[in-house]
Amino acid sequence: MLKINDLHASVEDKEILNGINLEVNAGEVHAIMGPNGSGKSTLAAVIAGKEEFEVTKGNVVLDGEDLVDDAPEERAHKGVFLSFQYPVEIPGVSVTNFMKTAINETRKAKGLEDMPANQMLKLIREKAEMLEIDRKFLSRSLNEGFSGGEKKRNEIFQMAMLEPKLAILDETDSGLDIDALRIVANGVNKLKSKDNAVIVITHYQRLLEYIVPDFVHVLHNGRIVKSGGKELALELEEKGYDWIKNEAVV
Repeated sequence: MLKINDLHASVEDKEILNGINLEVNAGEVHAIMGPNGSGKSTLAAVIAGKEEFEVTKGNVVLDGEDLVDDAPEERAHKGVFLSFQYPVEIPGVSVTNFMKTAINETRKAKGLEDMPANQMLKLIREKAEMLEIDRKFLSRSLNEGFSGGEKKRNEIFQMAMLEPKLAILDETDSGLDIDALRIVANGVNKLKSKDNAVIVITHYQRLLEYIVPDFVHVLHNGRIVKSGGKELALELEEKGYDWIKNEAVV
């Protein structure tokens, strides 16, 4: 599904990614771990197409199609979803209206008409119920006055509605208490299928107790220096990152 080949990327002439190689197949969950400044969030941003980052070498291929020259909205229409570390507030735009617009823009890009209102309402209710979201929540302005847990739950709701091929969760566990973490992780687990893939970016192993990865990759200085199974996350939790910094790329 996703193939990243020798990816180099920079911001303001400072190179941050130094040759990332990664393959993610449909049905898989990959965890990206590493110390602060290792390039984890940059990798997420580059896959999603954030324009402040410049790809200087390599490519990002989704289902055989190189995304490097695509705008963020084009990538979203092709099935890339990024859950932000710090979701923005949009006063005056309700969660429901935001989702209606997002879904219909994606349909338009595929040459489809807007989703009928009754079908949209049914879909919203189904996904909200699945994620244990109160309907009053859906009428609130997007992220305005939301707690950290509410913001993250709202992002998982967006993921549920959009049904992306590739979901990238950038430090979704940041600032969450245990109850909120369980709710968010439960939502992600319910949305996993043989037809989609998930990349989880995190500092800590605790999220991976709830969203169990098939593969764990460790970034250091913009490169993947080690890959392994879920047991690698436990090893990192026990030993920290210092021991792994000089490991060769696997």
